[in-house]
Amino acid sequence: MSSVVIAPIAESLPQFLSDSKYSKVHVIVDENTKRHCYSLVKPFLPKHTLTQIKSGEQEKTLATCEKIWQDMTDAELDRHSLVVNIGGGVIGDMGGFCASTYKRGIDFIQIPTTLLAQVDASVGGKLGIDFHGFKNHIGVFRIPNTVLIDPIFTKTLPFNELRSGFAEIVKHCLIADKAKWDIIKRKDFEAQDFADLISHSVEIKKAVVAQDPTEKGLRKILNFGHTLGHAIETFYLGKPKLHLLHGEAIAAGMICEAFVGFRKGLITQKELAEIEEFIFSVYGIATIQAEDVEEIIALTAQDKKNKGKEVRFSLLEGIGKCGFDIAISAKEMKDALAYYRGDVN
Repeated sequence: MSSVVIAPIAESLPQFLSDSKYSKVHVIVDENTKRHCYSLVKPFLPKHTLTQIKSGEQEKTLATCEKIWQDMTDAELDRHSLVVNIGGGVIGDMGGFCASTYKRGIDFIQIPTTLLAQVDASVGGKLGIDFHGFKNHIGVFRIPNTVLIDPIFTKTLPFNELRSGFAEIVKHCLIADKAKWDIIKRKDFEAQDFADLISHSVEIKKAVVAQDPTEKGLRKILNFGHTLGHAIETFYLGKPKLHLLHGEAIAAGMICEAFVGFRKGLITQKELAEIEEFIFSVYGIATIQAEDVEEIIALTAQDKKNKGKEVRFSLLEGIGKCGFDIAISAKEMKDALAYYRGDVN
């Protein structure tokens, strides 16, 4: 497991670079991190080259990778070079993937600038891109040389991006820390202690990943809310009026999957009510149209936790504990989406 350093970038980046000797440094940003974050990092970087890509999940494709690889080639990066990814989950996933495959792999570090990336995407070494509409379909496991988290970057985020990242914090509490859940559920979103919660989430994810780096078992609990959540996110990705950020889709997924757990007797009705009341208070209800349900369910057939033709969920076994590899039927998913929409009790 790579080091994860939570500290001002003015301290952590010079310290990392002082311990390393790289022939060249190449930085990857999008238009948002170039405008708001790059200036906070640039003073502490040596001479470097830069790739700027377009922001957004829809850009996480092989075509964008080709641009990154071409820029790396034009910059004449060798196997002793370093890639510095400055951005959210898309930059981290794709920049890390490109570094891991360029010349069979060169060093890279993550400087996550969104709350979502700081508490989830940057930690654990999952890298990849979307492919023909399937989320994270092509990728590798490779641990970055370090992850440098500076909470100051969250101050550059618009409200909806900050709220999107909070969904992963909620997930970490639900799957692994009931005491912390009992704290956050009593606070409005604006009153949450994000510096504390970033550190808390990182420690939970590091502990899980250390036990199961390549997601053969326990690490699957980190996917609670993600089987249906990813399917919802993917389905609405190309529909601008209904498009959901990752955390917004995962929030919906957590309510749906909590309902599945309730139906299976894994959590109580009181626990289900607690979960949905808090999540709805933060995110409201996403628009999931009845005519889209079948296609959303069909997308779960590509989920990476599946075995054969079985769609497998990670489900809460009480708040603070989570099971995995639980086979779920299409009817159970349909009922869960109906419950979320308010069509059934």
